[in-house]
Amino acid sequence: MTETRRAEAGLSGAMFLMATSAIGPGFITQTTQFTAQLGAAFAFAIVVSILVDVSLQLNVWRVIGVSGLRAQELGNRILPGAGHLLTVCVVVGGFVFNVGNVAGTGLGLDAMLGLPARWGGLLSALLAIGVFLSRRAGVAMDRIVVALGFVMIAMTGYVAFVSHPPLAAVVRNVLVPERIDVLAITTIVGGTVGGYITYAGAHRLLDAGVLGPAGVARISRAAVTGVLITGVMRALLFLAVLGVVAAGARLDPANPAASAFEIAAGQWGRRVFGLILWAAAITSVIGASYTSVTFMTRSGAIHERRRSLLTVVFIVASAGVFLAGGAAPVPLLIFAGAFNGLILPVGIAVILWVAWRRRDLLGGYHYPRGLALAGLLGWLVAIYLGWESLDKLGALWR
Repeated sequence: MTETRRAEAGLSGAMFLMATSAIGPGFITQTTQFTAQLGAAFAFAIVVSILVDVSLQLNVWRVIGVSGLRAQELGNRILPGAGHLLTVCVVVGGFVFNVGNVAGTGLGLDAMLGLPARWGGLLSALLAIGVFLSRRAGVAMDRIVVALGFVMIAMTGYVAFVSHPPLAAVVRNVLVPERIDVLAITTIVGGTVGGYITYAGAHRLLDAGVLGPAGVARISRAAVTGVLITGVMRALLFLAVLGVVAAGARLDPANPAASAFEIAAGQWGRRVFGLILWAAAITSVIGASYTSVTFMTRSGAIHERRRSLLTVVFIVASAGVFLAGGAAPVPLLIFAGAFNGLILPVGIAVILWVAWRRRDLLGGYHYPRGLALAGLLGWLVAIYLGWESLDKLGALWR
């Protein structure tokens, strides 16, 4: 593979790694619940969240890509110890959510094949381990997340088509929303770019060798495309569920997403849901494990094998907690969600400080002020998410 082709493959892998890391079991549940609550008005929240996500990810990808330094390395350069703090937050939050991701793979195979969830989680964890034990782990990871990303979009698009959503109402609510729910917007922003997800694509970009001021155009294009892939998936899932809800059907509160797919397409729809849930969960296992480990290791090809082995250990530990009966308990998920909410404003603050004040870390690159201002607006949303996270941590502590 030539250097150019390797770089392009790395860009595709980075885009889909970020997108599929965001599209996990929580993503599916949140989208379904908000659609059931808000109906067509949720379309406005989706559009706003995409705009916020683009402003944040463009800054993250460009600063990390141009500097050639990972987020924790940038943090330590501007304030000694800040990068270590960011590492602890990302790894703790990523690990706890990864237990839920492994559980999600088991639930997906249960819905798709009738396989017991514990066996499904174990087999999926072994598959993820196999990816990182392969001789070309980076290439294998890129290929599997791209392939499964297309599978999720195609299958969800099929169910969106057969559910016959009210498209006119959707368009109307995008332009003039019947209801604006700030909680819905902040929740899905945090679920799309919170925690380890913020850095998944950008860190993969460095490992693929796409970095420096010369790569700005490709880096920016990849960042926007990655956010749009996530947005397309959320929009299709929203339309699939909206068609069912608008027809007057009641969703099963125990598993609203599965029931929506079954109502829309019968027993086949439930199996399609199982495939989508499994694909979302397994790619999130890969994304959470890989990104968390990039915060614990140095960049560069010389460290790639060590990084792969540490990623395997991370997956084994996550699967072990799941198999031991600790599959995503509610307090742990609240704790991880709160951590992710706290990570976002801290991490974005590091990125924006480098953009505004540390041109030396960008190789003399003149950072666009308009982009930095857009990132500043997104950072204000991140602060709100962080404040909400403090409330959750306080409730958990009490």
